[in-house]
Amino acid sequence: MSTEALLGVGADVAGAATSRRLSIDDALTQHAGEFGRWQLRHFVLVTAAWALEALHTMVIIFADREPAMWCPAGEGRCGDQCAGAAAGWEWVQGSASSTVAEWGLVCGQRYKVGLAQAIFFAGGMVGAGVFGHLSDSFLGRKGALLVACILNAVFGLLTALAPNYWVYVALRLITGFSTGSVGLCSFVLANEPIGPSRRGMASMFTFYFFSGGIAILAGIAALFQSSWRLLYVVTSLPSLVYVLTVLPFVSESPRWYLVRRRADDALRVLREIATANGRRIPDGVTLKLDDEGDDVDGDKDVEDSSTAASSSSGSIIDVFRSRTTRVRLVLSVLINLFCSVVYYGLSLNVVNLKTNLYISVVVNSLAEMPAYVLTALLLDRFGRKPLGIGTMLLSGVFCTIGSFIPGDDGTMRLVRMASGVVGIFGMAATYNLLFIYSAELFPTVVRNAALGCTSQAAQMGAILAPMVVVLGERVPFAVFGVSGIIGGLLVFYLPETMNKPLYDTMAGLEEGEKTLLK
Repeated sequence: MSTEALLGVGADVAGAATSRRLSIDDALTQHAGEFGRWQLRHFVLVTAAWALEALHTMVIIFADREPAMWCPAGEGRCGDQCAGAAAGWEWVQGSASSTVAEWGLVCGQRYKVGLAQAIFFAGGMVGAGVFGHLSDSFLGRKGALLVACILNAVFGLLTALAPNYWVYVALRLITGFSTGSVGLCSFVLANEPIGPSRRGMASMFTFYFFSGGIAILAGIAALFQSSWRLLYVVTSLPSLVYVLTVLPFVSESPRWYLVRRRADDALRVLREIATANGRRIPDGVTLKLDDEGDDVDGDKDVEDSSTAASSSSGSIIDVFRSRTTRVRLVLSVLINLFCSVVYYGLSLNVVNLKTNLYISVVVNSLAEMPAYVLTALLLDRFGRKPLGIGTMLLSGVFCTIGSFIPGDDGTMRLVRMASGVVGIFGMAATYNLLFIYSAELFPTVVRNAALGCTSQAAQMGAILAPMVVVLGERVPFAVFGVSGIIGGLLVFYLPETMNKPLYDTMAGLEEGEKTLLK
């Protein structure tokens, strides 16, 4: 063989050696950094949207509250309170202080308050599925979050102009449609650029923004007690501010770029991550999906691209085609449903404490935070599955205990309240854990579609929770206890995902699961 031929062969071998095809997880771990300055900034900016969701979701607690009434003529000189002004009664803070006062939603009309809340969550249930699909397809994670925040701002402001109850309910339905997807899109967009060993810990801090948003809402509502319409304006404007001042500085998910066959854009984002983190991605690195091989041959690349092109976007139908993801989805839906019934049900019981509403809401939101700390500390030590089982069973057992405690005297009421506090502590931890756990169960191509279904299940639980609460003092605790125990037992059938790859495609997940079973 001639010297020129030998040199040519050596050059080909050297080129093959320097050209490396990596998955995004490998690129983050080996080169860009799993959680550096870029990911921290991105995480905070994107996850701040959870506070916006809290404002739009929980504002109904204050806007639809029942203010105190008083009799100007003197005690005992007014008629039936249900007759309102016709019997001489007046609202302490005026008829504009809440929807209940303005439209007389008391006595026989009180069910309309619960109806408005149920319809809001029904809108969220539909919106979570729709936006879950859109964010996996052409809109992308950032685009879906942008549209949802704009709709929140617009319809939240329009709600402040509602001329009557039924227009108000319709606007709350539409607001729920967009609000139900904000947390979903934010969670996926915030966590997909984070490396596998840091993703779990980072995800656990998501709900701090939601709880913080509730606490902020209570402070805002305390300042605008005299006008529910002004309260809606003040809680809707932050979504518009977020769209104009925060989202322009947020990057689209590199994983979404990759599954949409935009590898150059995905690599560009990873290089930005590496630069901000003080690291560098070598020039020979290219990105691959899970179902693509490491072969650098040109013909092989073309073949891989053509076979993977059909996987660049997926739908919920694709989830059901695979037995692995089908079983996972059914279990996740049921677990999220039970978790939501208990979480929202126990949260609504706080309103029955007959204390200062604003202080009660703040205390309730702060009480959940220790559960997030505990989950964050133990998540990567014990794994997702043991924590999910433990926290749900903890909540279920203590709620069951609460159902057997009579509430005839003050001591027993305190014991039952303590059981409820432990119950919401455990379920708040589960609620937080389920976001990261559910996201890791499905590949990128269908992740948001699958999470949209689990979010819909959670919204259904939120719809059912008020109906459980009205059953009395002890029956709700029994329902919450059974729900928590059943949910904990269902988690037994889910696989552990700690330190496992975050798969990009259905084929990659199937192949990865087969490898683990060998």
